[in-house]
Amino acid sequence: MAGKSEWSNFDNRESDDQLRLRFQIELEFIQCLANPNYLNFLAQRGYFKEQSFLNYIKYLQYWKEPEYAKYLKFPMCLSFLELLQYEHFRKEIVSAQCAKFIDDQQLLHWQHYSRKRMRLLQAQPTANLQNQSAK
Repeated sequence: MAGKSEWSNFDNRESDDQLRLRFQIELEFIQCLANPNYLNFLAQRGYFKEQSFLNYIKYLQYWKEPEYAKYLKFPMCLSFLELLQYEHFRKEIVSAQCAKFIDDQQLLHWQHYSRKRMRLLQAQPTANLQNQSAK
């Protein structure tokens, strides 16, 4: 018959389905952190004042590791995850004006990145043709 310690170890282990579900939930949550308006929502409701929530944010740092980060669709969330480690940021994001400013800056960054990427992609075939004709 199994001893008490064996049963408690068994109870603490997560099944593959539970691990998969936890991964999906944490992935979804961490990507929500890329939205400054969501951060503002959390801040206004006092989540950033709760030690248990701050511990959870600290726990999520493992998403910075390449084997996890490769699943992120919105890598900007990692920057916000880092900023949430600082009390000053957590206090400032309570302001809707701060969240709006960050949101605007994020949009400008994406627009600039998209335009720059399109120019690079359009220039690439031209450069390939010039290299081939020079040979």
